[in-house]
Amino acid sequence: MAEERRKAVLQLLQRPGNARCADCGAPDPDWASYTLGVFICLSCSGIHRNIPHVSKVKSVRLDTWEDVQVEFMASRGNAIARATFESKVPPFYYRPSASDCQLLREQWIRAKYERQEFAHPERQEPYSAGYREGFLWKRGRDNGQFLSRKFVLTEREGALKYFNRSDAKEPKAVMKIEHLNATFQPAKIGHPHGLQVTYLKDNSTRNVFVYHEDGKEMVDWFNALRAARFHYLQVAFPGASDADLVPKLSRNYLQEGYMEKTGPKQTEGFRKRWFTMDDRRLMYFKDPLDAFARGEVFIGSRESGYTVLDGLPPSTQGHHWPHGITIVTPERRFLLACETELEQRAWMEALRKVVDRPMLPQEYAVEAHFKHKP
Repeated sequence: MAEERRKAVLQLLQRPGNARCADCGAPDPDWASYTLGVFICLSCSGIHRNIPHVSKVKSVRLDTWEDVQVEFMASRGNAIARATFESKVPPFYYRPSASDCQLLREQWIRAKYERQEFAHPERQEPYSAGYREGFLWKRGRDNGQFLSRKFVLTEREGALKYFNRSDAKEPKAVMKIEHLNATFQPAKIGHPHGLQVTYLKDNSTRNVFVYHEDGKEMVDWFNALRAARFHYLQVAFPGASDADLVPKLSRNYLQEGYMEKTGPKQTEGFRKRWFTMDDRRLMYFKDPLDAFARGEVFIGSRESGYTVLDGLPPSTQGHHWPHGITIVTPERRFLLACETELEQRAWMEALRKVVDRPMLPQEYAVEAHFKHKP
């Protein structure tokens, strides 16, 4: 009898919508919340366990199921649960995938089932009001200490500002929503709620690293920034659909990590640097948490004379790491070296994806600026 019930639950996984985790979209979920009626992956089941007053979980394959639980799962399923718990998700709200950090997935699950924010739009006010202020721990540009700073996001002014003192009249920095990006970087920042905010200052990238002890607070800030970007882009591109705009709200980096590089004359030794591939900007830093890049390289398309080659020219000397990459641009060659073949392959793949992509009209203007940089 127990085996029949387990088989019945397994069969439910064949139904449309049940073959992927209800929360992060991972394939082949083999856990279920028998109080919510959803099929979920192992990773998300751990988050559900932290909200036992809302969700109780069982293994589809290993646990014993009762008739009433099987009937409830049969009457619900991921598609029905989505229609119930995700009926009013704002288009700008970030829906995490299996590869996203724990914080984003946890707050998505809590927002859906525990706080029911997407069934009750009035509960979305913290990130949809167009204005937000509060204190975040911000890393100092020069000393590396995290200090409490007041942040103000105002859609009306199209800016995120922070103040060095809570009573300060003038902000320390004004970050235009137009040029702003935010991405969670818990490992790099050393805090599970660490967020990296970047903006352009004199067309160079400036990094700001922040966190808040309260995970909900940090994710609300992240979605408030996405909302501000969404409303800015709706005005800037009046004919564009939500589907066109949503991918532009925030972006994760294509690739990050240490590589060695040499200078333009390729006569000096190679130095270890932290590299970040942010869309078409390849930036390098002395330290991953530096405020400004030591240098930025524009990576254009193949049609514009950019290529990525495996290895280094035979005459190259001075590199400690064996796995070379040569980036050819119309102006010069950039010689880089990776410590492992695996890292080299990952970088080559990321760079080639960018090179293989045709350039947009506005990207030609960015390329022109890079060419005329002092």
